[in-house]
Amino acid sequence: MVVGEVVGNLWSTKKVESLSGARFLLVNVTDKRTDNQPWQTRQIVARDMVGAGFGEQVLVVEGSGARVVDQGTPVPIDATIVGIIDSIDEQ
Repeated sequence: MVVGEVVGNLWSTKKVESLSGARFLLVNVTDKRTDNQPWQTRQIVARDMVGAGFGEQVLVVEGSGARVVDQGTPVPIDATIVGIIDSIDEQ
């Protein structure tokens, strides 16, 4: 899982039937690099399962876990928002 920030909406009127009714959001994810370089931000499209909104920090699952999050038929998804973050306490 990764932490991201919702930065926009994505609309698609034509898509495979298994994605019908799905809501998609643009999410910025910042990855820490291990080579002493600055953190790197990437933008992903994620299916929203929790009603996240613009500017909210979210918990995103990527890969095969993103396809089966709703326990239905697997769908062609690479990332799914599974939670809205209330707070992060780093120590």
